[in-house]
Amino acid sequence: MTVLRRLCRSWSIFRTLHTRRGLSTSAFLCDKVDVKAEFSNGRTLCLESGGYARMADGAAVATLGNTSVLITAVSKPRPGPSPGFMPLTVDYRQKYAAAGRIPSNYLRREMAPTDKEILTGRVIDRSVRPLFPEGFHGDTQLSCQLMAVDGLYDPDVVSINAASAALAVSDIPWEGPVGAVRVGLIDGEVIVQPTRRELSKSSLNLIVTAADHKLIVMLEGGGDNVLQQDLMKAIKAGVKECQHVVRAIQQLARDTGKPKRPFTNLTTIPQEVLQAVSMLSETRLRGIFTDFSHDKVSRDEAVNALRQDVTQKVMEEGGSADPHTTHLAFSQVTRRVFRELLLDEETRCDGRTLDELRPISCNVDLFRPLHGSSLFQRGQTQVQCTVAFDAPENMPKLDPLLEATGGHRDRNFILHYTFPSFATNEVSRGGPVSRREVGHGALAEKALRPLLPPSFPFAILLTSTVLESNGSSSMASVCGGSLALMDAGVNLSAPAAGVAIGLVTRYDETGNLADYKLMTDILGIEDYMGDMDFKLAGTSKGITALQADMKVAGIPLKVAMEAVQKSTEAKGTILAIMGDTLSRPRPEKDTMPVLEKVDVPAHKRSRVMGPGGIHMRRIQAETGVQLSWEGDNVLSVFAPNPAAMEEARENLQELLSDHEPNLEFGGVYTASVVELRPQGVMVTLYSTMNPVLLHNSQLDTRKVHHPSALGLEVGQEIKVKYFGRDPASGQMRLSRRALQASNLAFKNLHRTEPV
Repeated sequence: MTVLRRLCRSWSIFRTLHTRRGLSTSAFLCDKVDVKAEFSNGRTLCLESGGYARMADGAAVATLGNTSVLITAVSKPRPGPSPGFMPLTVDYRQKYAAAGRIPSNYLRREMAPTDKEILTGRVIDRSVRPLFPEGFHGDTQLSCQLMAVDGLYDPDVVSINAASAALAVSDIPWEGPVGAVRVGLIDGEVIVQPTRRELSKSSLNLIVTAADHKLIVMLEGGGDNVLQQDLMKAIKAGVKECQHVVRAIQQLARDTGKPKRPFTNLTTIPQEVLQAVSMLSETRLRGIFTDFSHDKVSRDEAVNALRQDVTQKVMEEGGSADPHTTHLAFSQVTRRVFRELLLDEETRCDGRTLDELRPISCNVDLFRPLHGSSLFQRGQTQVQCTVAFDAPENMPKLDPLLEATGGHRDRNFILHYTFPSFATNEVSRGGPVSRREVGHGALAEKALRPLLPPSFPFAILLTSTVLESNGSSSMASVCGGSLALMDAGVNLSAPAAGVAIGLVTRYDETGNLADYKLMTDILGIEDYMGDMDFKLAGTSKGITALQADMKVAGIPLKVAMEAVQKSTEAKGTILAIMGDTLSRPRPEKDTMPVLEKVDVPAHKRSRVMGPGGIHMRRIQAETGVQLSWEGDNVLSVFAPNPAAMEEARENLQELLSDHEPNLEFGGVYTASVVELRPQGVMVTLYSTMNPVLLHNSQLDTRKVHHPSALGLEVGQEIKVKYFGRDPASGQMRLSRRALQASNLAFKNLHRTEPV
């Protein structure tokens, strides 16, 4: 009873203190609100808000199965003039503790983000960025914490939904929500939110993000040569399932959401400045955009020169204009003129029709020492690809966290995408790989990976370097990478190509889509001025990779279906052009690497290795091969070319050559004692032989504690019997005791009894 009174008194004091501070106890214990989104296959996504990170502008936890992600949203106004872009930062981290693991690095702490974390952060960013209102430029950060992972569901889709919920319940001006689902395809049947085991059997792994009214906001996925009709079916099913998540988040926002903060579009341009800039630049801009002799550099120079001229004239006229406002007005007029030419006249700035591809040229086998190489040119986008083969054990080991979070993939193939600054005639300081390079490389790798042979003896590194860029360098990497792999002799199931589709839209006063135009094989300026970047890659039969990013708050399904159709047609045309250069993998090249397995008898393993492995290190340094043990008696030899293998083979044969005479099992030989040891004597049977131990137990029929008890000395010769080699260690098995036992038995057999 006394303990009960103390508990009641403590609770009363706690309640009184927090009531005086204006905080109710229910705010700490009962303010969590959760909703559920039920999918058509019975799986449930739980969304929760109100109980975590209450100092953030918005916070939400999303749970699928037993995988939970907490995302917080914070936004602060940016002082000074508008930066001209939305400063959104997505920081996604996969905590080891959430998977029941300890970091494997020296400090046992979470270190720099991995590629998986970067790619997941990009997917979240691309899903929510299009729904921020025009002119909102507050510094906004989404912090994603992996709370728990069950190994069944990948946290990326869960994180998108948690980010959508966090922004929806916050006071940040955001025009969401959006919902996201993962879609698989098993035996032609669409699977919503598949588990990791189901994904291993699925021919498609597609993430669909959609807003209300079935508007597509983002697509990201890959497949094993998925047919066009199957991909369309999966997209439609994914958009439909996303609506369940959208409804749940809307309910969560109504239950626990904050009123949106007042928002003033600071980029609004005075009408008189906009009119002045329009009068001075519109006609001249149309002239630049309809002068088809321009390339990327000359067009940009002409537009920039016009910008400076217009800014100077507007400033000379005085009024309320300032350089920053004038520049914003010029950018707005430029975008309007560019889009009107496309929407009203179907005129592209390089003179192509809407469905026309840029000129394409291909070349392979650029440098003879390389295993494979190619150069792919499409308009002013130029990509060089090289293939390097290496020993399978040289591929990086997977982080154990990736296995627990569903990121385990066979890593015998890696694609590195690099985008140096000179590709766009710019100057920049070198640094680590950018998030954009990681994303583009992952997309190209996703497009080519399903086409590789299932059992390839080498690890493959495909490097794609962008030498010139004027749009769609990632899809050019797919084309060039496919040619380089075939030039290296990799037996691809089929060559692959990729293309990007662009979009310009026009909306009526009610916000409905009134008109749109799709553009095939977009330029960099068409990507920048347009509303969509729709990338699709695959073979002549199917689709292996898809990525779609929107700059508007979603597009209707029919527009996405039309983009799939146009990209499929363009992909077939590109493959035909590539086929004129190289239509099938090369049978062999004299620079191809060689992989051999050498059987090494157990007793010769130490001879091959040498003291401290010196012999193996010498062979690797002199010939350039790589040696590694597979099991106890098999040596794997990887050589970058046949010449290196021949040189290494000669070195190994010299080490493995048999310098010992043929010894007969059970034969009796004369052994020379070279050393006395407490456990026995070291003996040799011939001059070139390495000494072997004749153990005390094999010296005499009597028990021997030290060989000196038998009067043995160094240099003394004794008779021993040979019993072959030990199958495990390869050491000779010799015995002096066996001879003595035989002699004793012989004497006992012929001993004469006394009369």
